[in-house]
Amino acid sequence: MNARRPLVMVGLALTLALATLTPWAIDASTPAPDADFPAPMSKQAARDIVRKAQLERPAFAEASALPEARTVYFAETGHHLSNRAGFLDFWRAKGQVLLFGYPVSEEFVENGRIVQYFERARFEYHPELAGTPYEVQLGLLGVEAAQRNGIYHMFQSVPDPQSRARYVRETGHVIFEDFYRYWQKRGGVPIFGFPISEAYEENGRVVQWFERARFEYHYEEMGNFYRQNERWSGLNLSTLYEVQLTSLGSEAAASAGARMQAVEPLAGVPQWSPDLWPRSIHVDLSAQYLTAYEGELAVYHAPVATGKNGFNTPAGQFAVYAKLPMQTMTGNAGGETWNVPNIPSVMYIHGGVALHGTYWHDAFGTGARMSHGCVNLGMDDAAWLYEWADIGVPVTVHY
Repeated sequence: MNARRPLVMVGLALTLALATLTPWAIDASTPAPDADFPAPMSKQAARDIVRKAQLERPAFAEASALPEARTVYFAETGHHLSNRAGFLDFWRAKGQVLLFGYPVSEEFVENGRIVQYFERARFEYHPELAGTPYEVQLGLLGVEAAQRNGIYHMFQSVPDPQSRARYVRETGHVIFEDFYRYWQKRGGVPIFGFPISEAYEENGRVVQWFERARFEYHYEEMGNFYRQNERWSGLNLSTLYEVQLTSLGSEAAASAGARMQAVEPLAGVPQWSPDLWPRSIHVDLSAQYLTAYEGELAVYHAPVATGKNGFNTPAGQFAVYAKLPMQTMTGNAGGETWNVPNIPSVMYIHGGVALHGTYWHDAFGTGARMSHGCVNLGMDDAAWLYEWADIGVPVTVHY
């Protein structure tokens, strides 16, 4: 199943919606700092939108009133996901739909262990490791699929080519460059395992097998504009869906005879949505790092680059108040003039200050502050946040 919600690259149409924020967070009396973009509306208009949203947004239940083992239902596949074995929080914190897909079975006992299958993974509960980071683990679906398909014996290890950063001695394979960046960023060995093959071409795509996953490279997911800039600048750019994981979980569930038919939702169980939890974004200006939360659970992490001296990103309590899938950045302030096209995944949080994707540098998290006030993110991180965050999601910027 394709669970993608692609970034729609169209015009400069402004998408406005509503959400919770204290009235002082967008203050019409506070001068807007210099920023990459002019504000798309007056501060008073943004403040009015937020105030209206405060009345419309549903209240969240107190944590003490919620069931100890939270359960949600996925209408997309007709299955539940619960915290009885910690699977729900693991799914939320470690990759969600992007890495694991939707559940394709209920929890059940397989070979003496509680498991649940997802489109791209199998979760396994290890009670002997309760209270450790290894209580929930992912099954070795890559190894199992390669053996099931009779190709595992073809994956011979190779000598170390001295590209030490990408050569994995444990299995004797080199990770394809674009896969290596994804492998490192999205979870490494605990999520994907070690590589069990070299990268090779299959049906016109570069693929590579790992112990727990199979990667496919989708070159076309990066538009020509960004691809050309990548070549000209020598930067390593990444889009959210350039590397994709194949449906090894669904294949393994079918092979194992797991019950994959949709079930009726249990009484009182809500349908899954990120909006089940109060979402928030925190930007640490000292660490140059962003963390997204659902309730108290951190669900996404990303390095950032914020405003340089004279264009410092303001600290404070803000909110996403406007979104544009793409915008041309123009400005003239502080003796500088700029005009940069095709900025992706733009989310305004305060005046002309926005979170947005960046293709002209990759200095995120290095301490290099390079913007005119905005929060620069990698294109893949900006796209994830753009899909996840509704208008009105609170944004805390702090030192």
